[in-house]
Amino acid sequence: MSVLSTILSGATPGPRRMLVYGTAGIGKSTFATCAPNPIVIQTEDGLNEISTSKFPVAHSLDGVMESLAALYHEQHEFRTVVIDSLDWLERLIWAKVCQTRQVASIEDIGYGKGYAFALSHWRDVLDCLSALRASRGMTTILIAHARIERFENPETEAYDRYVPRLHKTAAAMVAEWCDEVLFATYKVFTKATDEGFNQKRVQGLGAGERVLRCTERPSHLAKNRLALPDELPLAWADFAKHLPITTSTNR
Repeated sequence: MSVLSTILSGATPGPRRMLVYGTAGIGKSTFATCAPNPIVIQTEDGLNEISTSKFPVAHSLDGVMESLAALYHEQHEFRTVVIDSLDWLERLIWAKVCQTRQVASIEDIGYGKGYAFALSHWRDVLDCLSALRASRGMTTILIAHARIERFENPETEAYDRYVPRLHKTAAAMVAEWCDEVLFATYKVFTKATDEGFNQKRVQGLGAGERVLRCTERPSHLAKNRLALPDELPLAWADFAKHLPITTSTNR
């Protein structure tokens, strides 16, 4: 076969690979479980109030991998796999590294090597999710909490921004793998009041409106490959309007 005959042309969109992160209780899990036919791999106990299909809470990395293997090998009608949450999955990965290396803490492995060892387990998880995408046509939604980090921008002074609550090397790997990285937050405005004597009081104001930030800004990490607007309501129906049509191979 000629190598030239293998060339692909045109857009070939597939099921989405998404990371949705934000503050606790904002509705990330609700958003994910509104996707088509979801199944949740739980690494923390937080879905009791949401009616959805879910595996029991995994207490080890092996349990997570067994759930992913079952979705790949066994018959089912699920179309979306959700991992809730990545920061608790990271704890299971660190526990696996500690068990393998026979140490009490990942910090006990010198020179930051423990986090490098953890990346091999992250690759295993992402490889399994890629296999579900390719062979089963499954969408992936990864849930994570947010933290604030100091960002050293070489073009400006350093500033704070929201990022997923993961070790920076794991966060970079997951973000690169995903098609979309979306930041869930409340819409907030500020109001400055003159207090006199050159003093100002700044208040945060908002009506509780929840939104997804879809493009990167100094305040947060985000990206998308769908030409999404900067902001969408935090609702699956609003996000789904922007999805390309794909053919599912789920079986």
